[in-house]
Amino acid sequence: MSAGRHKPRLAVWKFASCDGCQLSLLECEPDLLTLAETLEIAFFPEVSGRPIRGRYDLSVVEGSISTPEDAERIRAVRRRSRHLVTLGACATAGGIQALRNFADIREFTAAVYAQPAYIRTLATSTPIAAHVPVDFELRGCPVNPRQLREVLSALLAGRRPAVPAHSLCIECKSLGRTCVLVAGRRPCLGPVTQAGCGAICPGCNRGCYGCFGPQETPNTTALSAALATLGLDRRSRLRLYRSFTAGAEAFRVESERHEE
Repeated sequence: MSAGRHKPRLAVWKFASCDGCQLSLLECEPDLLTLAETLEIAFFPEVSGRPIRGRYDLSVVEGSISTPEDAERIRAVRRRSRHLVTLGACATAGGIQALRNFADIREFTAAVYAQPAYIRTLATSTPIAAHVPVDFELRGCPVNPRQLREVLSALLAGRRPAVPAHSLCIECKSLGRTCVLVAGRRPCLGPVTQAGCGAICPGCNRGCYGCFGPQETPNTTALSAALATLGLDRRSRLRLYRSFTAGAEAFRVESERHEE
């Protein structure tokens, strides 16, 4: 990534989200100090109130598109950015707020707000890639700081980030974890979920919740059949797929297959 004689400019943007992925970026503090020697942090409201306007070599985006204003703003961000990377479940799959996609948004706003007529929102919560071209999607809720460092370093060096696309099961096996699905007979989305979290939940003897979204080739039909043998009824299987990454295509389709 070249920016002539000037340092490449980094911008960090927030849309509908909890700020968790931005905090993961801040957890990279020692590396940020190193990165600051090679790039200019031009826009990052979480840490600085003095933004540098203009164009950016790399924009990092957290959050989903949930309002008409969001949709307009992400197009403006894309026009001003040479490269754009999305961070986390909200930006890559619509986030937990994508549960609205399966219901009537008018019922939600009427239940929550005293004057719903004043609320301007979209009927759906969608990932950034549904609105503008994205150069790389980094999964997680929140993202893995180590993977985030790899993505930033790779894009600055002009290479493809080395982020695994295999399932969490491979990560579990490499760590010597006992399978909670087969041995523990607990519901687990590990076989269809992308690795990257360090298999935290199976390490605590809990099933994976799928917060890194579907892996590259998820066989959700086979997993659902296995979950049924554990005694999970249709509604329980549906709810398992509708969590952090309910809007991800593979999980959305499988959950809809369980609707009555």
